[in-house]
Amino acid sequence: MRPNFFPSLRAPAALAVAALLSACAAVGPDYRRPEAPLPAAFPGEAAAAVEAPAAAVPADWWTLLRDPQLDALVDAALARNADLLQAAARVEQADAQLREAGSALFPSVNGSANGSRARRFVNGQAVTGTNLGLSLSTAFELDFWGRLRRADEAARAQALASRHARDTVRLTVAALTAQAYLSLRSLDEQIAITRETLRTRDEQLRVLRSRVEAGVSGRLDLDQSQVLRADAAVQLRELQRQRALAASQLGLLAGEPGLQVGEGRLGQPVPAAPPAGLPSSLLLRRPDVQQAEQRLVAANALVGVARAAMFPSLSLTGALGGESPELSNLLDAGSRIWSLGFGLTVPLFNGGRLAARTDQAWAVQREAVAAYQGAVQSAFQDTADALATLRAARESEADVQQRWQASANALKLAQMRYDAGYSAYVELLDAQRTANAARLEVVRNRAAQLAGTVALWRALGGGWSADAEDRAAAAR
Repeated sequence: MRPNFFPSLRAPAALAVAALLSACAAVGPDYRRPEAPLPAAFPGEAAAAVEAPAAAVPADWWTLLRDPQLDALVDAALARNADLLQAAARVEQADAQLREAGSALFPSVNGSANGSRARRFVNGQAVTGTNLGLSLSTAFELDFWGRLRRADEAARAQALASRHARDTVRLTVAALTAQAYLSLRSLDEQIAITRETLRTRDEQLRVLRSRVEAGVSGRLDLDQSQVLRADAAVQLRELQRQRALAASQLGLLAGEPGLQVGEGRLGQPVPAAPPAGLPSSLLLRRPDVQQAEQRLVAANALVGVARAAMFPSLSLTGALGGESPELSNLLDAGSRIWSLGFGLTVPLFNGGRLAARTDQAWAVQREAVAAYQGAVQSAFQDTADALATLRAARESEADVQQRWQASANALKLAQMRYDAGYSAYVELLDAQRTANAARLEVVRNRAAQLAGTVALWRALGGGWSADAEDRAAAAR
């Protein structure tokens, strides 16, 4: 019976090596989240009594607008948008790089086989022989200074950063799709109003021509009516142009060039206003802020990689195999060959190259700190701007409605006064302009409220819940 060719690893030896490596602290700074001081609450809002997230918003927050066509467009965009597909591919790349970095923590084992037949002279005699070999070789760097562990830490952070980058693109694509769709529906409403206005002015122009021919009205009234009718026609074409651009933008976002979206109404319900006292701590859950933080974690770990390169490195090598002139004896105990060795590399002189790399790593780390703080500040500005826009649109709602009702009443009175001959035609024209502008402003203000709500959801990072925030806080 042949002896076992590959002896089993001894558990005590493996445990000893693991204990030795774990006892060696990795050089370089351990990560600590930098300070990014922000006000407790956003401008115009009182600070919350308890820093807790607002009421839960689902991850598919766009469904709160209750529009099946919008839901379908966002789903299509999340499935086919080119930017999002690129971001998903970058996540796969980062995952592969993480696996590559993690593999360096384990020994590499290579198998080799060789064979040769040669004729040579030994002591004046020609000798022909065969030589066969089979072996396994391994090499392992002992990570005394934590270079490999820091590299694995950096790769892990970069993989997380790529995921947060994908989530940022996902949030952006969903928000842009929702805003483009709401803009399209707002333009549909304005186009419908302008078409109605144009029909009314065509009818007025027809009546005025008859009055001018009958000598009841003057040529000035007809010219002024024609100007007003032309204004409505130009306005309609401009609104139609803007709608075509909005539809084209929707097609690009949804990955469907040439997408056709039928006309509709701005019938989405305006979601409830956010509760007062939104805490600024909500911003830390934004994917772009988390992406910036993970990039900082990676840069921090790479400082350790650069510093560890300045210390000696120790590698272990080994080989085990067999060598024989005959294949049948290749695995016999008598044919066994082996080798053990180590290599020690000490950086003695490199012209300051390693020190320069360490300085570069520190500079990159400081840049990442500034980028993280800038991301937090930009998130605060985005949210403050969205809150201000939404607040202004909501506070203007009553005034806009009152203006429309008052201008509609004024138009009725102006029409009655003109028909009775108590006022000039120019008074009626002014009333028509004012009423038309007020009616369009009602639509625009409602669209602004919807778009402002979407902007706020985007600024706060999309959907959230109290449980998710508690888990995130515990992880931090």
